[in-house]
This record gives sequence, structure tokens and C-alpha cells, in this order.
Amino acid sequence: MTGSAANAPLWESGGWRPYAPLRGAREADVCVVGLGGSGLSAVIELRALGRKVIAVDGGSVAGGAAGRNGGFMLAGTAAFYHDARASLGAERARRLYQLTRDGLAAEVAAAGPAARRVGSLRIATDDSELEDCEAQFAAMREDGLPVERYAGPEGRGLLFPEDAAFDPLARCRRLAQRAVAAGAELYEGSPALSVSGSRVVTPDGEVACGAVVVAVDGRLGALLPELRGEVRDVRLQMLGTAPTRELRLPRPVYRRYGFEYYQQDPAGRLALGGFRDLGGAAEWTADGTPTTPVQELLERFLRDELRVAAPITHRWAATVSYVAGVLPVARRLRGDVWVIGAYNGTGNVVGAVLGRAAARRAAGLGSEAWDAFGGR
Repeated sequence: MTGSAANAPLWESGGWRPYAPLRGAREADVCVVGLGGSGLSAVIELRALGRKVIAVDGGSVAGGAAGRNGGFMLAGTAAFYHDARASLGAERARRLYQLTRDGLAAEVAAAGPAARRVGSLRIATDDSELEDCEAQFAAMREDGLPVERYAGPEGRGLLFPEDAAFDPLARCRRLAQRAVAAGAELYEGSPALSVSGSRVVTPDGEVACGAVVVAVDGRLGALLPELRGEVRDVRLQMLGTAPTRELRLPRPVYRRYGFEYYQQDPAGRLALGGFRDLGGAAEWTADGTPTTPVQELLERFLRDELRVAAPITHRWAATVSYVAGVLPVARRLRGDVWVIGAYNGTGNVVGAVLGRAAARRAAGLGSEAWDAFGGR
């Protein structure tokens, strides 16, 4: 691998002033575990409902996948719409898609300047995938959802005009500042050592509470062993380049069924991820360290397929959780522990929708989204 920033995401611009670790005993109506996009969405929702909230994270705000992903805001679940419809039925699939459309609009507004509503592309790499795009197009059109056929410099496939690109780390830091301004207490460097419906214990403190929201994607099974047979950790790897004019990508691209994904930010920098499947069994891991085999595949694609010679400035990885089927985890455990996660690599919008849903359930209120996602 050529030289680059050591496991630092392209999105890291510096200047963040960390929150202190939790020390001593505290009390709250609800304790949120996880300071990524889903956890922060839960915190903000709980404050809007008038609940006292304390939130903790073992690392920093968006220090995991929430601040280290490709920066795609996509409507829908991880499954392509026609696959979700085949699995869940047309009525439920459409309901979920509409919930995420509404959630996407909310997240674009919450992200502020960090988000650009430019649409997204699904690009086919062969005739078989193009046929799959046609099946997705037909299903979405039949259900009145926004999609267009696309042919352009990136290739052939589908255009989703409502989707967005964004800086995921800037978005989460903005949400954290909003949460603190609303009266929430946020603590970094405070991993949850034990979780029950009435208490969260960290190395130097504990929170007594009426309910807990666990909004952790990567290493979810390590925190909650009940889920180990259901969720698996997987490593997702990316690289970033210096600004370049060698190509122009006005919108983010999913390619080869989403196994490759890339976008170009307003400064001209490319963020490219993928090839998890070609990394083999080694990528099913909780280790969030970039590896030579996958990074070499990314670099080869950058040079040979995208024809970009710009220097590689960043290489990084993150751990997320995958689950079989088309729906993420939305579960009540241990009494009043409300758990969300395992978004199969597409949690930026779905996670926020479920974060707000879990917050409402932890506050003793109903939630359409929780019910639609099959939360129990």
C-alpha cells in the first residue's frame, strides 16, 4: 500500500474538542449507549419529549462506522426494493420505504451544510445486474416511488433522485452539539461494561435510569451476547484521495450490487469503498484495521477503472454488524433495553429512523416506525 493517513477517515478535519468520560454515579430517565447517528438521533428525540438523557460511548462521537462510512444517505433498507418487496410483501415494503424517505429528508435538514441532495446511482457491471436493475425499476414504479433509468459516464443503471451525499463525521458532530444544546449529557471514552434496563456501568461511572437505548452497530453481539447467533461483525474498508479534476462525480455511486461505492466531495476528493466480498472470510471480523489485500483491490479499481492518478491520502476501515434477511435489529431485551443495529452497511438513514423510534419506545410511547420494522 502507498503511504496515507493511518486509519483516519477522509472526513476527519480536526478541531473536535472531546467530551469528558463519565465519572461517578448519575441518574437519567433514559441512558443511550452509542454516540453515532442512530444514538444521537435517539438522544435528540428524547430531549424533545422532555426526558433527561445521558449518553455514553466507548470511543468518540461517530468514532465508529457512523463517522467512517461512505457518506451515502439512501432511502430504503439494505435490500434493493424489489428484494424487500419479495420478502416482506408490497404493502410493508412500501411503508418502510416511505418511512425512510421521510427520515432522509429529516437527516438532510439535520446535517445542514454537510449534506447535498444530489441523488444517487446504482450502476450495473454486467447484463445480469442490468436485468436486476430493471426488476427494481419496475417494482418501484409500480408502487409510485421515485426512480429513473440512467445511462451516463458512470455506466448504466438507476438514478434515485431524492438521495443525498454527505460528510458523515461532520453530520454526527453537528448532532452532538445540538443534543448538548438541548440539555443532554454526552460522555466519550466511556464503554458500557454492563447494561440492564435500569443501569449502565462504565469503567469510572454508572447511570441509574428508567430505560436504556442501545444504538451500537459494530460489535453489537459483544455488548449483548443474546444477539451473537443473529448478528455478525464485518469490516468495511475505504480509501480517500487528494482533490482531483480527473473525473467529475456529481452524485454518489453504488456499483456491483453495492459491493463498491464511491463519491466525490465538493472539494474534489474521492472516497472509495468496497471489495469486502473479495476479501474473503478475513473480513468477517471485529478488527477495524485496513488490510493490504482489500486496500490493493481498492487502489487497483481507483487507478484502472476510475482512471484516477491523484495521491491516496487516507486509508481506513470500520466494523459494522450484518444480519440475515432484509430488516435490522429492533428489539427489546432485559426488560427496558431497547436495541437497534445491524443495518448491513446502510445505517445512515435507517439508523436515525430507528433511533427516534427506540427513543419513543423507551419513553413509553408508541412508534409507527418501530412497529413497521417489526420491533419487539
